[in-house]
Amino acid sequence: MNLPVLQIEQVIGFILVLMRVGAIFIMMPVFGERVVPAQVKAGISVIIAIIVYPVLKVDVTGLKAATTVELLIRMTGEVLIGVAIGFIARIVFAAVQTAGELMGFQMGVAIANVVDPVSSTQISILSEFLYLVALLVFVTVDGHHLFLASIGESYRVIPIMQGVLNARAAQEMLLLTKDVFVIGFKIAAPVLAVIIFVNVGLGLIARTVPQINVFIVGFPLQVFMGLLFLGIAMPFIVALIAHEIDGVWPEVRRLLFLMRE
Repeated sequence: MNLPVLQIEQVIGFILVLMRVGAIFIMMPVFGERVVPAQVKAGISVIIAIIVYPVLKVDVTGLKAATTVELLIRMTGEVLIGVAIGFIARIVFAAVQTAGELMGFQMGVAIANVVDPVSSTQISILSEFLYLVALLVFVTVDGHHLFLASIGESYRVIPIMQGVLNARAAQEMLLLTKDVFVIGFKIAAPVLAVIIFVNVGLGLIARTVPQINVFIVGFPLQVFMGLLFLGIAMPFIVALIAHEIDGVWPEVRRLLFLMRE
């Protein structure tokens, strides 16, 4: 049996495809978490690249004559495209964790932190809880399928070796970071509003009945009311997270069009 002979241009083209696919999987929620072994990420990236590469019809002419510096620049561009695609989805999950930090701080439970296996840092219990909820919502709304589809779509919008992180794309990514706080406040708004009303009520009680120690009464009351309204608002929070995840793909497409040369 004669084995197929691979030209150096084809090998370089496959490596460029693998660079973008691997960057997408590293940044992708669920598959890109630290708890997923690096061997699994690398294996999935290679398999997807092998499947995608024959379909792309990559123009490998001229790759053999390219210098090392040119190839490194092209590889960096492919990695940046993959990072940009995963960056937008990470904004939603960062916003969810921000909402958990806000609620935990206002409720007074932020002192009880846990180690987040994803970032290896200490975060509040509510942040970890909401982050796990966001991961479940991401899988439920087929967000992982969206990322797999984005691989092929990214090559349709930006063919291989034609992407660049220009000033417009960098500015768009910076503007998108504000959504971390906007979405976070939207998610935390019901609980924050309740805690504000509770604090106002405790302040009125402290002024009218000074004999009551509002610090002893207020702490368990804030925790109780916060958890109560968090449970009540949970269907709306899940719907909001699902809506933001669905809105990732239009933002990805807009960013990809900005990154075309």
